[in-house]
Amino acid sequence: MTSPASVLTPVLGSLYALQVPIPYPMKTVTVLIDAPRGGPVTLIDCALDTPEAQAGIEAGLAELGLHWPDIDRLIITHHHPDHYGLAGVVEERSGADVQMLDVEIGRGERYWHMLREWFPGHVKHMRDHGMPPEMLEGMRVENPQVKVASRITPLREGQNVQLAGQDWEVLWLPGHADGHLGLWNPAESVLIAGDAILPRISPNIGLYAYTRPDPLGDYLQTLGKLEALNPARAVVGHYGPVMDGVQARARELRGHHHERLDFMKAEAGKAPRSAYDLSLAMFNRELNISGRRFALAETLAHVEHLRLLGQLYRTWDEEKGVWIYHA
Repeated sequence: MTSPASVLTPVLGSLYALQVPIPYPMKTVTVLIDAPRGGPVTLIDCALDTPEAQAGIEAGLAELGLHWPDIDRLIITHHHPDHYGLAGVVEERSGADVQMLDVEIGRGERYWHMLREWFPGHVKHMRDHGMPPEMLEGMRVENPQVKVASRITPLREGQNVQLAGQDWEVLWLPGHADGHLGLWNPAESVLIAGDAILPRISPNIGLYAYTRPDPLGDYLQTLGKLEALNPARAVVGHYGPVMDGVQARARELRGHHHERLDFMKAEAGKAPRSAYDLSLAMFNRELNISGRRFALAETLAHVEHLRLLGQLYRTWDEEKGVWIYHA
């Protein structure tokens, strides 16, 4: 049992969840610590490289009598900065083996190493889909809250890893990120889900210049996989750390995305528009520039899914220099 002042939430045996502060609307991200008697010590996800996140992880380690050098392995669910940002720091301080799904190494993790080279393509991608030039001016080529790891060990779908003295199957759960990893313990019906499913918000499903061509199609398949697994409990990246009712939530999220697809098809039918203009209809509320970029990516995931299904088509407007979607 943990004390009332504990910063750790027991998950299963030697596996604990820790809520680490991040400067995003979600406020915290879930980091898992597995410290079985005799080791090895595993961290799953590691938050951003900020003093607050480092202090939060140090507090969780300290409660188990551990420090940074005691970490043997770091498993990353996906490359987004709030899950990967401290990977290089953990690696430097502990010599830990940093592990990610092989698909994510080749795309998402490579993104951080190739950001300077890929940056012009990101800007062009958003500009081609109607993002106003003034909303592109503040984009940065570097993220100071991400410290990349120097070496990554690939994990593969179907492989087993040991946590809390038990076998967990490596799952591929694409959509929110191309190579999003999950860990499934069928004996205990527990899923480490990262951001593949969340209780209070819909995970952002965005199409970017470097992603697979149909992230929404990928995510709908992931929701079907989660529905079929029907875990009793899932450890989630935000608003957790633990949730139940995963099967019902997966169905709810599928319904949500189908409603958005219907809405996009109807909007494009009213008047052909760029994905940015369609995003103003889908996200009809006040958003900051960062929020508008997310909104464009999410809208693009929906209209491109419809285009690939043959339910929308697009044409190039030479005068405006943007793609226009038509029903």
